[in-house]
Amino acid sequence: MEDKESAVSGESSTGRDVPQELSEGEAALVAALMELERHVGSDGWDQPIRLFALAHTTDLVRAEPALAEQLGLSADGPDGALTPIEQDHFAPDADLAEALARIEWPPTVYGCAVVTERTFIPSDAEIDLPTDEVAAAQYVQAHPRREDIRVVVGVDRAGHRHGLARLVSQPDELLAGAELVPGLAEALAHTLA
Repeated sequence: MEDKESAVSGESSTGRDVPQELSEGEAALVAALMELERHVGSDGWDQPIRLFALAHTTDLVRAEPALAEQLGLSADGPDGALTPIEQDHFAPDADLAEALARIEWPPTVYGCAVVTERTFIPSDAEIDLPTDEVAAAQYVQAHPRREDIRVVVGVDRAGHRHGLARLVSQPDELLAGAELVPGLAEALAHTLA
């Protein structure tokens, strides 16, 4: 995706609130994902799937000084800081994996991330799940114990992968892990190959 889109905010990821046991590169990725989760979360729930390029903030400031100034970005930030740039025209069809398989980022994009929401039901409720896809979707949406979750998954060219997840029922808790959504991380990693 080569066209320039909108950057998320005037701040690049700084590592604030990021666990200290991570390497510098991992911490930069996690900080960018946390920024994305806050940004998308500020728009509430029921958001469409959103795709972001991750650029090194210092490279972005150097390559696009006018944009960097408009966004309040500075090359004086932490080493390795990443700035998310939303790909406003990304509108995947029904299959996110297929949509990601058609993307090949240019070398100037250091990483990428996707934010998506899903609904799931407890495993004991899956016993009654219809086999028909449409009926199954209706069953899940109508189930009284369904849970809505927002996941933010990102990868970079150094091989770092990380995911964050927030349940609508537990808005103050953020789940995190390198292998939180491995299939989605793998699909994203292929866009950087």
